[in-house]
Amino acid sequence: MTSRNWVRLFFSTLIVGGITTAIVGFIVRWSQFHTYLTEFKVADILSALIWLIVMGFLFSVISQMGFFAYLTIHRFGLGIFKSVSLWNSVQIVLIIFALFDLVYLRYESFAKPGSPVFPYVGQAALILVLGFVTAWFKMKQTNQRAFIPALFFMIVATLIEWVPALRVKESTLFYPMMFTLLACNAYQLFILHTLNLRSELEQQKRVIEKRATDSNRKITKKPSV
Repeated sequence: MTSRNWVRLFFSTLIVGGITTAIVGFIVRWSQFHTYLTEFKVADILSALIWLIVMGFLFSVISQMGFFAYLTIHRFGLGIFKSVSLWNSVQIVLIIFALFDLVYLRYESFAKPGSPVFPYVGQAALILVLGFVTAWFKMKQTNQRAFIPALFFMIVATLIEWVPALRVKESTLFYPMMFTLLACNAYQLFILHTLNLRSELEQQKRVIEKRATDSNRKITKKPSV
């Protein structure tokens, strides 16, 4: 990927993160915003929205760090296991363990004795469904081999990036961070293929222009006497 497209990816993902956190945060903190609206506290509304957008930028940076880390890990995995099918099997096992740990560890840490486990299963199911849908669209965008890596990234990488919020029982940033990470991760998966193709075309264009320039120099160069 060229530096120009990397910068484009960075800032566009920042925008996705800021907008997503602002929207989800507005919904989660509706009671607070409703008070501001009824009392016409414009300054408080703007300050709260700016704070959410800044937090969204931070979540976006975390997502991008996880994305490039996974691209590196994916290459290492292919190199170590020497087989796409074997590496995919390992990723499937890790997906199962990650979802199980999400339910089990949070239930053991925060649930009261006798509390139902369904709310914790629901969180894992939501991430699984969103990850499955994203991986399916990624497969349609590229090829079938992209399904398992995309599913792994959407689930395992998101959970790792989400750890700061997972360690807290209740937080106003719990769902804003979750949906922002999922949105940024999905966006990066979808846009990566386009940016790679654009980078290849740009590099080919530079090679053609360089060859044309070199040819023109040879033609216009006068022979030495």
